[in-house]
Amino acid sequence: MSLDKTQLLEFLEVLEEELPREITLVAVGGTALTLLDLKTSTIDVDFTISDKDYEDFAKAEKATPHGFEIDKWVGGMVFSTILPDDYLEKSIPLKVNLKKIKLYALHPLDIVITKIGRLNDRDVPDIKICVKKYSITKEEIKQRATQIELAGSEEAYDVNLQMVLNTDFD
Repeated sequence: MSLDKTQLLEFLEVLEEELPREITLVAVGGTALTLLDLKTSTIDVDFTISDKDYEDFAKAEKATPHGFEIDKWVGGMVFSTILPDDYLEKSIPLKVNLKKIKLYALHPLDIVITKIGRLNDRDVPDIKICVKKYSITKEEIKQRATQIELAGSEEAYDVNLQMVLNTDFD
């Protein structure tokens, strides 16, 4: 089941009714691309959530029927990539009609960085969209990649990074 921007926002409107207080969500991956209007839909829902907001979000999610997969990571972690502390500052605030959720989309450069960690068939077109629409340079990718930490294999990430840096984005 894929979700478009309207469906994502409708889900969050329902979910926020279960929240006891305001929280901050950072959409990542295809969710961020959909909310930034770079993709028409996403297959699953992905967020990175601060330590202090994670439990409240998880409880609200459990109390909100939805029928799709939600992947959530804590504090700037996405897949096996741990983003630098400034990921939230660099994220794009989304102007949406939510009362208890401050919603951000991960900056497209950080989307690229996190997708490099997994680099499956769905990630390559997403990386190309980010690079083209936001004029991200290979040097910016290379520089940002030096600022991350990995929960997974550094060797595998480095191989994926080189594949992306060797890609012709034109």
